[in-house]
Amino acid sequence: MQKYSTLLLVGIIVVLAAVLAGTLVFMKNQPPQERAFQPLVEIAPMEPDSAKWGINFPNQWSSLQRTAGNNVDTVFGGSSKFSWLERDPRQKILFAGYPFSIEYNDDRGHENALTDVRETKRLVLSREDETKTTHATCYSCKSSDNPSLWKELGMEGYDAMFFDDMTPRLNNAIGCANCHEEGTMRLIVTNPSLENALKAQGKDWTAYSRQEMRSLVCANCHVEYYFEGPEKLLVFPWGKGTRLDQIVEYYEEEGFKDWTYPGTGTPMLKAQHPDYETFTAGSTHYNAGVACADCHMPYVRDGAAKYSSHDIHSPLINPEASCGQCHTDVNYVTTRVAEIQQQVAATKLATEDALVDAINAIKAAAANPNVDAALLDQARALHRKAQFMWDFVSAENSMGFHNPEYTLKNLADATNLARQAQMLASQAANDPALLATGTYYLPAPTP
Repeated sequence: MQKYSTLLLVGIIVVLAAVLAGTLVFMKNQPPQERAFQPLVEIAPMEPDSAKWGINFPNQWSSLQRTAGNNVDTVFGGSSKFSWLERDPRQKILFAGYPFSIEYNDDRGHENALTDVRETKRLVLSREDETKTTHATCYSCKSSDNPSLWKELGMEGYDAMFFDDMTPRLNNAIGCANCHEEGTMRLIVTNPSLENALKAQGKDWTAYSRQEMRSLVCANCHVEYYFEGPEKLLVFPWGKGTRLDQIVEYYEEEGFKDWTYPGTGTPMLKAQHPDYETFTAGSTHYNAGVACADCHMPYVRDGAAKYSSHDIHSPLINPEASCGQCHTDVNYVTTRVAEIQQQVAATKLATEDALVDAINAIKAAAANPNVDAALLDQARALHRKAQFMWDFVSAENSMGFHNPEYTLKNLADATNLARQAQMLASQAANDPALLATGTYYLPAPTP
């Protein structure tokens, strides 16, 4: 009797194992759409309304909506609309003659992108000046309507339109369609300028791993760029690479300038938010395989559901979720971040003082009728390079933490070049008084 019971038990186990194996084989051989998450609604290609995606992904959508009101600041940044010109008045001098000297506010969350670009004084002043007409290029990183418009108009047609003519066609802030492919939900490059920049380096983003894409999609927007030619075509200056020295070399060959500094005649460059270039320049976290989304969009739970938070903000707002995924001592990590940022902030202010000294010296030399023009041009070239190198740090969104060693090196090089520019201006005017140094503004109290 016991023998038959044993055989029966073995038979049951064999049958169950066969059923399980068959089920697994069946599931594996199903088409991807049959195995994946089954959506409640079908999403149209490049659907700009994130609320429709939110029917299928309510947690991601509800967390994205929180970026509209998440105005919490950290010591050196955050998500409120504070003025960098008030916090650091040196920047009024550094950007003199350019709209950034009129208004330079910190960015708010993604849900505010359209509102903030339409309200900025930099564009309002440009539209009020009859000699200037703002192009739609300024909308390139502000709306989830863009992918479908790029397909309809082409990037050249989009950028050639004027800002006010494009305004009625953009009704959705940054959202799902900027980063995701409908149906598969895979991460994709949507900005044609990013695709062009990658191709210029011989790179194909479709061959990137999912982890690599969790940083690359941020490069749709969080990068250095410029507007090329009268059509204001959006271009990433990556033709020689993404490191600062390679970008400087690119701009020198192109002969590009954003504006001419008043009183010095220097052709200047304005850096944009080069977060991706800074992070990927051999930073500790990048080399360890960490992606932007790991820190800025950490996995969180809603009951049994685990999802990537789309409430994108500084990891310092919620370090337990952002840093605690990898680091056991979160207090140590946040203390270390504070030390790095304080060091970078102090070094950045010293660089600004050197730049202001250089500007003052070049202005005085340019006003001297007996100036050595060749030496003065050399001083201008050094000022142009030094200020862009400083701005590559200043315009970046981490106060150095994305890549501390790289950031401090760039500031040191910028300070050195600024002092060389000041020295050459003094020599050009044969005036040792132009070597005077100063501290121009005490740093504003931190919030």
